Amino acid sequence: MLKQKVITLDKPPLLTGDNVESKRAEIRTYFEQTWDVYESLFSLINQDEAYYIRPEPLRHPLIFYYGHTAVFYINKLLLGQFIQSRENEQIESVCAVGVDEMSWDDLSPGNYEWPSVGAVSEYRDNVKKRVLALIDTMPLALPIQQDSLAWVLLMGCEHERIHVETSSVIIRMLDLIYLTPSNLWKFCAEFSDAPRNRLIDVAAQDLVLGKPEANATYGWDNEYGQQPLSVDKFSASEYLVSNQEFMEFINAGGYQNKQYWTEEGQSWLAFTKATTPRFWDVKNGEYWQRNLTEEIPLPLNWPVEVNYLEAKAFCNWKNSLSEDFVRLPTEGEWQVLRDQLDTDLPYWSKAPGNINLEHYASSCPVDQFKQTEFYDVIGNVWQWTESPIDGYEGFKVHPLYDDFSTPTFDGQHNLIKGGSWISTGNEATRDSRYAFRRHFYQHAGFRYVASSSQEVPITPVTKCEMQTEISRLLHHHFKATSVDTTCDIQQLLSLVKDYIKADSKVLDLGCGAGRLSFELAKIAGQVDGIDFTARHIQHCLDLKEQGQVRYAMPTQGDIFDFHEVTLADLGFQQAPENLNFAQGDGHNLKPQFCDYDVLVCHRVIEYSYHPEVLLAQLSQRVKPGGIMVIGSSYGWNEDITDKHRWIGGVKRNGENLSSEVHLTELMEGEFELLQQADIVSQFELDKRTSQTANNHITIWRKKI
Repeated sequence: MLKQKVITLDKPPLLTGDNVESKRAEIRTYFEQTWDVYESLFSLINQDEAYYIRPEPLRHPLIFYYGHTAVFYINKLLLGQFIQSRENEQIESVCAVGVDEMSWDDLSPGNYEWPSVGAVSEYRDNVKKRVLALIDTMPLALPIQQDSLAWVLLMGCEHERIHVETSSVIIRMLDLIYLTPSNLWKFCAEFSDAPRNRLIDVAAQDLVLGKPEANATYGWDNEYGQQPLSVDKFSASEYLVSNQEFMEFINAGGYQNKQYWTEEGQSWLAFTKATTPRFWDVKNGEYWQRNLTEEIPLPLNWPVEVNYLEAKAFCNWKNSLSEDFVRLPTEGEWQVLRDQLDTDLPYWSKAPGNINLEHYASSCPVDQFKQTEFYDVIGNVWQWTESPIDGYEGFKVHPLYDDFSTPTFDGQHNLIKGGSWISTGNEATRDSRYAFRRHFYQHAGFRYVASSSQEVPITPVTKCEMQTEISRLLHHHFKATSVDTTCDIQQLLSLVKDYIKADSKVLDLGCGAGRLSFELAKIAGQVDGIDFTARHIQHCLDLKEQGQVRYAMPTQGDIFDFHEVTLADLGFQQAPENLNFAQGDGHNLKPQFCDYDVLVCHRVIEYSYHPEVLLAQLSQRVKPGGIMVIGSSYGWNEDITDKHRWIGGVKRNGENLSSEVHLTELMEGEFELLQQADIVSQFELDKRTSQTANNHITIWRKKI
């Protein structure tokens, strides 16, 4: 059981300033306050066993989240080469990935040996000390740029603030016996009947979506870029939909009438058997609502909290009673409402709504905070929109967090806007963009809009890969047929297949877009494809589960060829059941990735931040007598791997030390060399330009 800490929240540090030491102090305070809020939230739990319960089956138990935000600092600081060592390999392997029900998020409880609460608490203390030492000693220049250590530390703060909110949702699902209320997390005590909602006309407007580069606050990658937009006139509800207004939908048989629900919504209803919102309960014929640490009679004038599917069904019911088209707002329409509010978190003296933990630790009446003509444009609860999240024109991932946004650009994650009572930091700013799967619960509700047009004015999510870097990788993997012996992947397969039996368990580490993994699945009993980059794994899974991948390959300048790859192109009539993909760091894989008969590590060590540690880790994953295949061009790069960590390619005692010799020195203690070969790979950049790499392949057998 953790000790309570007072909640204090300063404004997020601006990236600009004229005094370095003053800015350092701001960052230190922001980090400490973020850390304390997280600890304060988890201190509401009064029994350690609650950390291992899964009240939400689509999420890990709370012990994962308690450790996850500290692990995030270590992993990002290691990746950026700001630190040189881990803190606790076991905690950092099990608390690294798995937060959003992505296809590669392993939520199987049998695959985890969770650490004790005490061990994670001690781990967090140690990580906190390391981060504070970095803050106190780091070089700091203003304004803070995205490649600086200060940016990474702010990234860690904002990441933890996100999980303050997501963890509070899971805590809200725990049985009350596991929680002790606190005055530091005090709910609103005001509730009565709700006001009657009405529609207010909003004029048409042209705007540009996207956080300006000149904005002086931290931003996530999906916020940047630009999307010019013309928003037609519409009407919007004055208030968020209240519990009382949503009750009308329930009383009209809304949960039983399939005509109001999308196909996805009907499937969700059939699976969950839901008849009310998740946080409602019925006792002796009376409705109650579960808040963070207590249950209260249903507050009719508070906003209803539902997932997108329920909000959409309500709007469809409302539409059946209206002459206009009633629906959820788009991102652009919400932004029109937001732009009428002329303030933002870094600049207000007091929050104009129930947000940033400045008022309550719960929702509050929908008519308490009038901000423009409308109430709760920001705050109280997040607001579902009709818009699936996608990148704006000019979107670029941050190299240290490539899996923050791109995994959600799948058409299955809808934007939520405006923030809730517990949204702090970046979440509470004007330009924040967050999205969740449509069946997920957050502290989220909605307002509705009405328009004369029966079309929803949204831009479909781009299902064709347009990022040149990823498209080139896809083209390298899939341009050649399975019988093209000039392709380096097919050449590697021809070397490896003689060591694989029908019941072999194989790991393809650094699987990239997955071509070798698919080919291995034709001859092996089980194949695990693992890659550090979520954008790679995403396409592997799209091909396996959706049966196709599309990408745009540059030919000349701004001219592209569009390509499609299908499972049938690879020789599969259906998805291979013996093939699994996962996101993971080869330096510290989860424990279940072990006991392999064959492990392939091709073009990975030269992209490793610590190749010697990587090889040592991988050697533990191979069975005695098993095979390890290493392929590399030994193209070392100091931007990726510190020079003192290169495997060869340097002078030792004044003499040349080649990578081939150094690799042999590292491997021959546990392995015997069976075979060597050279494979040339041609990596096409466009129709007339390519890069060539001569890869040295070594095949090793682990000694028994």
